[in-house]
Amino acid sequence: MNNRLKVLRAERDWSQAELAKRLEVSRQAVNAIETGKHDPSLPLAFRIARLFDMPIEAIFDDRNA
Repeated sequence: MNNRLKVLRAERDWSQAELAKRLEVSRQAVNAIETGKHDPSLPLAFRIARLFDMPIEAIFDDRNA
């Protein structure tokens, strides 16, 4: 699944470790989501959307996944 997580994180000048801490996941999980190696669970996708104050669809795109 394509996503804007890396861009959104960079706009806030957060490291992967900082984002992971805010989401209560590992840095490796953040990396796997950013690189498209892993899709977040629905609860995690909601946490990400709330953190960035955006709808899930604005962050994640399942077309051409």
